[in-house]
Amino acid sequence: MDEILRRLGEIETEMRELHEAAADQAFTDEQQARWGDLEEQRAEQVRLQDEERGRQEQAQAQRAEQERRRNLVAGFAARGNTEAGDGNLDVRGVQVMRRVDPWDGSELRALSRAEVRDRSMKVLEGRENGRHLRSDQLDKVERLLRTRTEDTDGGMIGRRLLASENEAYRSAFVKAMHYAQPGFTDEEARAVAEFRAMAGGTDNAGGYGVPVLIDPTIILTAQGSLNPFRGLARQVTITTDEWKGVSSAGVTWSYDAEASAVSDDSPTLAQPNVPINTARGFIPYSIEVGMDYPGFAEEMSRLLSEGYDELQAQSFATGSGSGQPRGIITALDANTNVEVVVTTDGAFGGADINKVWSSLPDRWKQNATWVMNHDVGNEVATFGNGNNLSFVTVDLTGVIETIRMRPIAFASYFPDFTGTTGASNILVVGDFRNYLIADRAGMSVELVPHLFDVTNNRPTGQRGWFAWARHGGNSINDLGFRLLQNQ
Repeated sequence: MDEILRRLGEIETEMRELHEAAADQAFTDEQQARWGDLEEQRAEQVRLQDEERGRQEQAQAQRAEQERRRNLVAGFAARGNTEAGDGNLDVRGVQVMRRVDPWDGSELRALSRAEVRDRSMKVLEGRENGRHLRSDQLDKVERLLRTRTEDTDGGMIGRRLLASENEAYRSAFVKAMHYAQPGFTDEEARAVAEFRAMAGGTDNAGGYGVPVLIDPTIILTAQGSLNPFRGLARQVTITTDEWKGVSSAGVTWSYDAEASAVSDDSPTLAQPNVPINTARGFIPYSIEVGMDYPGFAEEMSRLLSEGYDELQAQSFATGSGSGQPRGIITALDANTNVEVVVTTDGAFGGADINKVWSSLPDRWKQNATWVMNHDVGNEVATFGNGNNLSFVTVDLTGVIETIRMRPIAFASYFPDFTGTTGASNILVVGDFRNYLIADRAGMSVELVPHLFDVTNNRPTGQRGWFAWARHGGNSINDLGFRLLQNQ
């Protein structure tokens, strides 16, 4: 490590000298070539530095594990027990490190971040475990594994992937979801124990963690989803309990006289946050169905995703924000600065479309999307080309496609247009990158072995899967939207 740091210092010194020698002039061809060579050398040294740190972290973890095992052996010896009780110890109590394949979930806690990432990527490269996934979903998992921010630790997701995406854990998971007493093999029992140990101290340590490549908190994407917000909003997968960001209206520039003090153009910063809420689902099924379940991974993925998605479709539209995500309508309805009322109370026409569009700031129009209920879309389709609405396009079935060349998304949980007077919401238009959906990585499922009749309190011959996961949603910049509503 000392040699790497010394070389990095030399490279930085030479780059600084090149910069100072050029002063305000552009680099010569020779200087530019040398600068590029130094950048490559610096990148290589940084790579070596990361690898060395990984080796040091691994060595430290191994030393700690060896010390723990020595203490264990000493404890057995003190009680006169000649068996250490651990097949991975030699006669001195030193751990014998065995070869671990990329998809093997054992000894995960001793792996460095670099090893976790590399082995996880090898699992994805093989793709035999993710054969039921689309390429965009696999790409998303790959991006998550490479992420390391304040909100998202790709190493945690990688360890979860290695612990669950192996034959032993998957077969154990299927058994656990079918039988009250699964009857694990030794290999399956070790895989489950390793997952529990790896997840210790986290929110997902209970139950059986859903294997990563069928876990909707990780693989959900916009395509094919019943939830339009997944295709519009900004999505992040986090490993913390709350997403926090920084927003600002921007720096205000000014023209100043020569040699005069520049004006104070400091921006006003805000910290939007999206808290994480717990969602729960329950899937009852008969004992007979549980006895034979072909295509388990694909079917489990469909069941979990559809129910999870339906709940979010409602909450991202009209959720209260109390114990659940804050829906876009709820957020905008609380901000009078983004509300636009129709021209005539109880009526809705082309002039109102123009009015709400004109109110939306120009900076948000380029990526804007109109979101409304199908009933409201039907109303807009009847407006024709009056009121300067030649920019409305309708398909052959009469369903509206675009307004002002911007797409339309239909949401079942947005309100219908009633035509009555009084306060009511109609539609939202804006750049939905200003609405953030945060998924807390990791869904867990437990088997409820017997369900009982509520009248006689007798078993019904049914079991149930009890699943839970965590996510949040909220507007992080209301000014990027406009809400059209009745007076």
